[in-house]
Amino acid sequence: MKILVLNCGSSSIKYKLFEMESKEVMAQGGIEKIGLPDSFLQVKLPNGEKVKFEKPMPEHTVGIELILEKLVDPEIGCIKDLKEINAVGHRVVHGGEKFNKSVLITPEVKAQIIECIDLAPLHNPANLKGIDAIEKILPGVPQVAVFDTAFHQTMPDYAYMYAIPYELYEKYAIRRYGFHGTSHRYVSARVCDYLGVDPKGKKIVTAHIGGGGSCTAVMDGKSVDTSMGLTPVEGLVMGTRAGDLDLGAATFIMDKEHLDTAAFNNLVNKKSGLLGISGVSSDCRDIEAAINQGNKRADLARKMFIYRLKKYIGAYAAAMNGIDILVFTAGIGENDPYIRAEVSEERIISKPSSKVTVVLVPTDEELMIASDTEALI
Repeated sequence: MKILVLNCGSSSIKYKLFEMESKEVMAQGGIEKIGLPDSFLQVKLPNGEKVKFEKPMPEHTVGIELILEKLVDPEIGCIKDLKEINAVGHRVVHGGEKFNKSVLITPEVKAQIIECIDLAPLHNPANLKGIDAIEKILPGVPQVAVFDTAFHQTMPDYAYMYAIPYELYEKYAIRRYGFHGTSHRYVSARVCDYLGVDPKGKKIVTAHIGGGGSCTAVMDGKSVDTSMGLTPVEGLVMGTRAGDLDLGAATFIMDKEHLDTAAFNNLVNKKSGLLGISGVSSDCRDIEAAINQGNKRADLARKMFIYRLKKYIGAYAAAMNGIDILVFTAGIGENDPYIRAEVSEERIISKPSSKVTVVLVPTDEELMIASDTEALI
């Protein structure tokens, strides 16, 4: 069975084509700058070489058409006919309280995803564009939605509720949802396979640290708390996101800087975090280089990042009355306490005498999406 996985952003599309019997990645790549004149597709070939195709792509359908065209290309393609694609799995960012697992996409499911747009106005519309494009180009091919928020729907109410008037939850479903759920689900299960232990009875903290970052507390294989909230801006210090911020400070900044909600949203999502503190970059490699040159703000940014991460891990240790396994994924280096470009292989990095087993597990959200898609069809 061959399954295509699509991750559609507002101006980008990432894709992987899997052969599910062997779990082989047959093809992968991504499109950037949709809607701009210099949009392009970059295909990663099996030998690691990258091939770039520049083409104006005003919207997602054109981009997905180009991806499919390259999948059957005689020179760089991997299949002879698009009919070989048995199903398509989509990353959908926000499922609200409507979805606690992956689902086969139907008109009713699409309508419910549309209802969640208020909760993810930047992401869900883009995810829907990918679904609509496949419906148009490959009519009749089954499609599956895999939600970032679904894994966290097992959180108890006292963990996901905010201490605001309850009526606001009833009216607008304002609560903690959490994100990176597909990654947290994958690595929390994978680490148990790797260590040869039963998830039942295990207390696990998973730290997904990349451009965005979140920590999740997992008990008995289920999410019981997570650091991101109603939106992905809450929690850890991230590349350009502020993470936790005093609400009083938010209104103070808005008043002093004369910011409307859109401008403030831009401030905490795109101008804060490591970038805002360091004034250098959101990329930890750039920050480390600046630290080595004596940049004190860059050093402060890294210290803040580490401190906030330690606080969340400690908080979840208290909430679960201990930790058995701590997992780092999505950018934590092997012997480096800071962020690295990628994690290349699974390994234990704690000492045999450690009370907590600390493991690096590379995440594979695309494989998780493909596996859910295979199971549903």
